[in-house]
Amino acid sequence: MAQIVEDSIHTQQEILVRLERNNTTIQRLFKKLGSYTNEPKCPSDFEKFNALKNSFKIFSRHQKEIMDLIKKQNDGISEALEMEVREQLGRFRKLESDFAAYLLKMGKSF
Repeated sequence: MAQIVEDSIHTQQEILVRLERNNTTIQRLFKKLGSYTNEPKCPSDFEKFNALKNSFKIFSRHQKEIMDLIKKQNDGISEALEMEVREQLGRFRKLESDFAAYLLKMGKSF
């Protein structure tokens, strides 16, 4: 029984660390998006820029909610929360990819 509890705590800590690392990366990318060197120059770029900004905000809001839920769980991670974490990791990959595509379109590099 103690092994199960240790595994769930270990897994919970791993998930929190991974989510925090992803959040730090997203915050760094959001800061880079707001820099003057990445300002859009045409209407379609402005649309993409605003869509990215909104995606960053939504990601951060979801991230905070998920991390708060994980911290409140004492008996491990439920299946529903695990599914939320998987979706958040997918959102992270998508947002990172969208940001890279935006930079490529703008002629910049990471």
